[in-house]
Amino acid sequence: MAKVWQREHAAQVAPAAKPIDWRKRMSDNIAYALLVYTGLQIFVTMGALKAEGGSILPYLALVILVGAIIPACRRFERRWNRLSPAQAADPALARYFRRDQVLLWLLAIGLPFLITGAFKLLALFF
Repeated sequence: MAKVWQREHAAQVAPAAKPIDWRKRMSDNIAYALLVYTGLQIFVTMGALKAEGGSILPYLALVILVGAIIPACRRFERRWNRLSPAQAADPALARYFRRDQVLLWLLAIGLPFLITGAFKLLALFF
């Protein structure tokens, strides 16, 4: 009888919600942003390489793109990994997380187009 009650009671109790961990969420966002960034970088830069012919500028853009994103992502990761376990679960940090998340994605999506576009403009003048 007790086992039947336990099973019925267990079915009625809602599972506990998974606690927030801002550190893990930022780490996941960085990983996905790097994947998107890499895909865009390849797509945009390869298009510029085909269009430019023998110019070295698209290769320079590729080097700058790689060098630009790594320190930016490392900065985001360091900021969120400094949190203690209690701070990492604090819902009050949602606003700051969202700000960093938006900035990260703007960099990941915008930087390949911005740098490649700047180098294409330079190629027109030289």
